Amino acid sequence: MIKKRGIKIRRASPRTVLIAVGAVLVAGFLLHEYSGSSADGHKSKVADIPPVSVAAAQRRDVPVYAQAVGTVMANATVQVKSRIDGQIVGAGFKEGQLVHKGDLLFQIDRAPFEAALRAAQANLQRDEAQLANAQLDLGRATKLVKSGYGSQQTHDAANAQAKALGGTVAADRAAVDQAQLQLGYTEIRSPIDGKTGPFLIDVGNIVTAAAGTALVTVTQIQPVKISFAVAQQNLPKLQERLAEKSLVASLKAHGDKADDVIAPIDFIGNTINAASGTIELRATYDNADFRLVPGEFVDVRVRIDDLKQAVTVPRDAVNTGQDGQYVYVVTAAKKVELRKITVLHQGDDFAAIDGPVNDGDSVIVDGQLRVAPGMTVRITTKGPATS
Repeated sequence: MIKKRGIKIRRASPRTVLIAVGAVLVAGFLLHEYSGSSADGHKSKVADIPPVSVAAAQRRDVPVYAQAVGTVMANATVQVKSRIDGQIVGAGFKEGQLVHKGDLLFQIDRAPFEAALRAAQANLQRDEAQLANAQLDLGRATKLVKSGYGSQQTHDAANAQAKALGGTVAADRAAVDQAQLQLGYTEIRSPIDGKTGPFLIDVGNIVTAAAGTALVTVTQIQPVKISFAVAQQNLPKLQERLAEKSLVASLKAHGDKADDVIAPIDFIGNTINAASGTIELRATYDNADFRLVPGEFVDVRVRIDDLKQAVTVPRDAVNTGQDGQYVYVVTAAKKVELRKITVLHQGDDFAAIDGPVNDGDSVIVDGQLRVAPGMTVRITTKGPATS
């Protein structure tokens, strides 16, 4: 014990000091544990709320397109053949050249046909002279019969001879025309405007009409036609637009970076393909720039309808379940609601829908697998309205 200025101070025993220190340590540990568990509990509650990304539904006019893969077709293809027998002595074009209707393609040796024409003309000249003489004889016989100095038999014989020679002259004239026609066939000309293919028979060869061998193929590539098929349920709208002359096709060749080609549709098939449930359409493109080539595949879009003020959402917002299609809508209270919809039309990145979804509603576009109706969610990102 220590005595100081009338105050008695008793020293604490070592045991008392140890007990006091222990009590302080236990209190600090309990305080730490309590504060730590409270923070972890708060963090756990936040982590249990699933994060989602949303976008706003938008009401707008939506054009409805039918899409297909089309094939470019030549407007006409002609296999050029010889109509006479003879030797090819010349060609008036190069392979792959653009030619016009009437342009010289091949020349067949003219000499045999010129000789045949001269022979036919000579026969005609001879028989015309004989016919003229027979007509004179008939005239004299007619006068003698009328005067009573000639017999009727002689007159009839002269008349028959004149008629026979008249028929011979007519046949000779036909033979001359035929010979001239054959001579004209020695020049083989293009029947259409188009582009030539490769030589199928070279100059110097002898061709025969009976063989029917093609000499070259000419393909008309201005204009071209594009054939494609669309689902049969689009037929009423297509026929309506065709009657209004507003049915056009938007075409893009595979790998082409240029703008789409617009071509009017002028043909709707008369038969539905029972196997595919489609109907054929054809569009005509003038192909002034030779952009499309027969046999080429092109992507085709046809505007068949317009949805007026339809509600649209991103395609990622549309889900499919056992009961059909639906979207998740996040309310102002951050609650999830499942709303059943019907997809009216799908574009590249959006869907036009019918159902209890309003303009401006927030629909979930990412995180649908983590939510269920009635759950509270956290909106981590908010995408733009559909475009």
